[in-house]
Amino acid sequence: MEPILTVPAREPPRPRTESSGTGDRGLSGIIAAAFHLHMDKSRTRIGFVMLAFLGVFSAIAAQLVNFAVRADPVGTVRHSASMEIAAVRPNIVDRNGALLATDITVPSLYAEPRNLVDVDEAVELINATFPDLDARELYEKLSSNKGFVWIKREITPEQQAQVHRLGIPGIGFLSEQKRVYPNGPEAAHVLGFANIDNVGIAGMEKFIDSLGLRDLSGAGFTFNPADLKPVQLSLDLRVQHVLRDELQKAISKFKAKAAAGMVYDVTTGEVVALTSLPDFDPNNPVEALRDDRINRICVGTYEMGSTFKALTLAMALDSGRFTINDTFDARNNLQYGRFSIGDYHGTHRVLTMPEVFVHSSNIGVARMAVGVGVEAHKAFLKKMGQLDRMVTELPESAPPQIPSRWGELNSVTISYGHGLAVTPLQAVAAVGALVNGGRLIHPTFLKRSADDAAKDAPQVISDTTSEAMRYVMRLNAVKGSAARAAINGFYVGGKTGSAEKVVNGKYSDSRLFNTFMAIAPADRPKYLFLVTLDEPQGLPETHGYATAGWTAAPVAGAMIERAAPLLGLPPMFEPPVNPFPQIAKLKPWGLETTGSVRVD
Repeated sequence: MEPILTVPAREPPRPRTESSGTGDRGLSGIIAAAFHLHMDKSRTRIGFVMLAFLGVFSAIAAQLVNFAVRADPVGTVRHSASMEIAAVRPNIVDRNGALLATDITVPSLYAEPRNLVDVDEAVELINATFPDLDARELYEKLSSNKGFVWIKREITPEQQAQVHRLGIPGIGFLSEQKRVYPNGPEAAHVLGFANIDNVGIAGMEKFIDSLGLRDLSGAGFTFNPADLKPVQLSLDLRVQHVLRDELQKAISKFKAKAAAGMVYDVTTGEVVALTSLPDFDPNNPVEALRDDRINRICVGTYEMGSTFKALTLAMALDSGRFTINDTFDARNNLQYGRFSIGDYHGTHRVLTMPEVFVHSSNIGVARMAVGVGVEAHKAFLKKMGQLDRMVTELPESAPPQIPSRWGELNSVTISYGHGLAVTPLQAVAAVGALVNGGRLIHPTFLKRSADDAAKDAPQVISDTTSEAMRYVMRLNAVKGSAARAAINGFYVGGKTGSAEKVVNGKYSDSRLFNTFMAIAPADRPKYLFLVTLDEPQGLPETHGYATAGWTAAPVAGAMIERAAPLLGLPPMFEPPVNPFPQIAKLKPWGLETTGSVRVD
C-alpha cells in the first residue's frame, strides 16, 4: 500500500517509539493539521461566494423595489404625505344625537415631479381642469425635484374623473378626511371649524384637539371613524334654530348692527343654545375671519346695563345690611363732584327695594352699593365670577375690563351696569346663580347632569336671597320693563338692561347695547334666556324708543313661546300657589300681583 504522506529523503527519519496503540500519533497530527488547513481555505472560498451572491441579490432586490415603486407609487407617496394627510376626527352631535359635524372621505390630487414626462403639458392640462390654480405656482411645483407635492386638496369626484381621463404620468390621488357641517351656520360659534388638514382651529373643534387626539395622529396612530366615540354637546339643535331665527328677525326689524343670545340651563350649567350674529358657515371658514364675526357671547365684553342691578340687589340682601322691605330715597339725584346720578324714568320719591328693581332706579341701587362698601362690592363681584376671565371648553374667551382705580364712584356706576365690562356668558352664569338657589355653576358646552354640576358649584348667596331675586324678576314681568316678554302660560320673570355705548370717550344716548334676561318658570327656574341687540333703532310701534324693554324683551318672549315646548316646559294655565313662601312671610311691596301678567 502506498503511504498517505511521503517524507522527503533529505530529512532524516524521526526516531520510532513504541506505542500501546496501532496508530502513529505524530503522523495523525500532521494529517489533522492538513485537514484543518484544507477546511479553512474551503470556508474562505464559500464566504466569498456567499458575499458575491448577496451582492447580486441585493442589486436585484433594489431594482425590483425601484420597479415596484415606479409601477405603483402609493406606498412611497403615502409615506411622503403621512404628515400632511388629514387625520380622522370624531363626530360632534347635539344633546339628542343630531349630527352637527362629521368627516367624509374625499380625493386629493398630488404629483411626483421626478416622474413627470412633460411639465408644460401637465400644467396646461391640469390648469384647464382647475382654472383657479395659479399656473406659475403650479409650474414651479411640478418643475421641482421633490418626490411628492400637493396640487389640489379636497376635489370633487367629477374633478377626479376629469383628471383621471387626462392620463398624465406622475399624477395621482389620495383619499383624505374632510370636515363637513350638515347644518351650515347653525351653532357656528360653538362648533368652530377645522382647516384643510382637519386640524381644529376654533370652537369645540379646537377643544377636541386639545384632548390629545391630534398628538396621537401626529405620532403615527391611525383611527377608523367608527372607533371614535362622538362628542356630545349640551346644545339642542332645535332650540338653536329657534334662537338664531328670532335674532335674525330682530336684526332686520330693529336695524341692529348685531345680535346675540343664548339659552342656559341654570340647574346644570349647560349652554342649550348660543348664537352670535352675523355668523359664518364653518363649511367656508374664510367667512369667520371678518371682524364682525366674533363670538359676542364669549369674546365680546360689554357694560351690561341694568341687568347688573340684579347682582346689586342680591349683594345688598345677602350682606345682611338690607331687607326686601327697606326703602331708598330716590327723590333727588346723587352728586359726585361734576357727576350727577339720576334715573332714566325718575319717580322722584322714596322707593321700596322691589320698586327700585321694577323702576330700574340707578339712585336706589347706588345707595345699596354705598351702604355695602367698595371692598365688599368688589369681593361680591369676584365671588360671582365677574372679575376673572371665564374659561370653558371653548378656547375663545375674553377677560373683563375692570377699572384700574376702584373708588366709591366706580362702585356707584358699576351697581347699575356702567364702568365694568364683562362677557355676556359671565353675566348669565352669575344671574343663573341668583335664581337657582344660590349655586354658582360653571357653564359648559358638553352634556352634563345636575348631579355632576352640583359637585363643583359653591353656594354664593343664601336660598332666601335667591328666592327674593326670583320674586323681583317675576314682579318686573308683571309691573315693569319685562312685561313684553311675559308670555301667558309660562310664568316668566326677567330684567332689562339698556347700556349707553362709549363713543369718542363719552356715553352716547343714541347708541345702545340692549340686554334682556328672562327666567322660566319664575318660581322654580330651569332656563335663562338671554337676548342682546347692538344699536337697535326705535320704530313707530315702539314710539321711537330703542331701549331693551321695547326691543330685546319682545324678542325673548317670542323665543320662549317657540322654545318652551321643545325644552319640556309645560304651559302653566293657573299661576302657582304660594310661589315664594319665604318672601311671602315678609310681605314685600307688589307680592299680590306676581301671579298675574299685565297685558298692554
